[in-house]
Amino acid sequence: MHPGRMKASEFKIWRKSLDLTQKEAARKLGLKHRVIQYYEKGMRDGEPFRIPVSVELACYALSVGVESYDGPESKKDKNLEQKKRD
Repeated sequence: MHPGRMKASEFKIWRKSLDLTQKEAARKLGLKHRVIQYYEKGMRDGEPFRIPVSVELACYALSVGVESYDGPESKKDKNLEQKKRD
């Protein structure tokens, strides 16, 4: 296991720190409610169930207020925004 991977207990702390129910966390992460339960237990059918790095990164993004991502801003978009401000 990668030493930096989010543990089940850390996932639950993350969810509660954002005051989310399991269903709300599932909706925000685009997952099923049952998967959130597996993440918080760290187990599924008696087997270890790890939190993918992509979900860990999504948790971080939500923690800092990022709700969606439209990709990198193009140079053209940056120039248009700058012109609007000038």
